[in-house]
Amino acid sequence: MRKIVTIVNLLVCCSLFVQAQEEKPKDRPVRSPFESGILLDNQTTVIPYKKTLEYTIQHKFSPMSNGLSDLFGIYAPGANMRMHFAYVPVKNLQIGYGLSLQNMYSDFSVKYNILEQTRKNTVPVAVAVFANMAIDGRNAEAFGKNYSFGNRYSYFTQLIIGRRVNDWLSVQAHANFTHFNHTRTGVDHDRFGVGFNGRAKFSPQSSILFQFDSPLMIKSITEHRDDERLEPARPNLGVGWEIRTSTHVFHIYIASAKGMIPQENFVHNTYDFTDGGMMFGFSMIRLWNF
Repeated sequence: MRKIVTIVNLLVCCSLFVQAQEEKPKDRPVRSPFESGILLDNQTTVIPYKKTLEYTIQHKFSPMSNGLSDLFGIYAPGANMRMHFAYVPVKNLQIGYGLSLQNMYSDFSVKYNILEQTRKNTVPVAVAVFANMAIDGRNAEAFGKNYSFGNRYSYFTQLIIGRRVNDWLSVQAHANFTHFNHTRTGVDHDRFGVGFNGRAKFSPQSSILFQFDSPLMIKSITEHRDDERLEPARPNLGVGWEIRTSTHVFHIYIASAKGMIPQENFVHNTYDFTDGGMMFGFSMIRLWNF
């Protein structure tokens, strides 16, 4: 009897050992490639942990073209500001609401992580989708004749693909589509765009941020193919300094678009970075867990 028990125990131990050898360790997600859900004027693939509230304050001054007379736009009139709240009700899903000073835009957004990059490259990139709907809050007179409330709506959808390249460099590329129900003369209602941005970390608390967003002029969808009134949107170039503390993330930067919501920058941006159309901006991001 004792021999039988010994043989059974040996077989069980051998089975467990073989099973343990066959089970591969899980490939965990990489550490967060960015410090927050935004990078200057763009979204990142980062979504905080479940039950986290992300509060963001963004501010942009006027163009720097007047030099010292208005301290490079800091003391000039016409600054833009936005406050934004975003909450993570379930893992990988974030919903948000923002209010901008420009046109008193109210924007409602959703972001979802489709894939997370893993440490052993089982999944080599992170993939996220972002979408928002904005409501223009100006007086009805701003929309001209034949006004209806639907004229206030605009929509933006975006696919973001990112990768943490190493301990100090993370990059992203994105493609997007914008639609405005109402635009001024010479501006298309629909616009595709692409962009590239990233972060280069040079100390435990500091990083260099960069972005380049370009609206695409696609003749097959433009409403002004041979119209001299066409006003193409300008690319948005930006570079900044990110500072991280135990409770906050700060961005101090210059950029060539004044809008705070992406559809405004991809359709209506008229500032040219090659002709002095740059402006200072800063952002503050704070997270709370509930």
